[in-house]
Amino acid sequence: MTGDSPLLDAAMIETILLTLQLAAITTVVLLLLGTPLAWWLSRSGGLWKEVVATIVALPIVLPPTVLGFYLLIAMGPASPLTAILGRQLSFTFEGLVVGSVFYSLPFVVNPIRNAFEAMGPRPMEVAATLRASPLDAFFTVALPLALPGLSTGAILGFAHTVGEFGVVLMIGGGIPGQTKVLSVQIFDYVETLQWSKAHVLAAGMLAMSFLVILAMLLIERRLKWGRR
Repeated sequence: MTGDSPLLDAAMIETILLTLQLAAITTVVLLLLGTPLAWWLSRSGGLWKEVVATIVALPIVLPPTVLGFYLLIAMGPASPLTAILGRQLSFTFEGLVVGSVFYSLPFVVNPIRNAFEAMGPRPMEVAATLRASPLDAFFTVALPLALPGLSTGAILGFAHTVGEFGVVLMIGGGIPGQTKVLSVQIFDYVETLQWSKAHVLAAGMLAMSFLVILAMLLIERRLKWGRR
């Protein structure tokens, strides 16, 4: 162990801000994509629903390096996506966002889907009898009733993105100021025996994870009490 300072330096602050930026953008994208997907999964049936639900859940059991490897190929210089976009997404911040969206997708979609399923068909049927269009009923009835699931999904998506290591290392490579996030920075500090700095970042992530879960539980309890 070296005798390095445990205080935050400019590089650490830059990494923290980059990680928070990545998590915030990823969470917004996940909510925009995950909410209609969760609604479709909660209201559909048949084989296609199970196939799509399985694809969504894959990151839960798939090793991050496997997902990161295939995303790296998909966003690499020889991929069709690179030919369409005119530039590769691997080793860029945009590539990290794409990878984080894939990896955190089940942690956002599943809570929202559960909330929609718990709501049941009755509220939408009542809205239809009041001549509300399906779109109006979705925004004025379904979304407010699914608010606990939306809150839980957003919190889990944000926290999971902050803590991700394997996928972001494979796709981003840990370029300072561009793709190096907190988990990769901690790994680098441990590899170079800068344990004091690793302690600062690791303890910060531990505290943040505790506060995130506590906030999620308090929000859920408050929303449940508000409906009684």
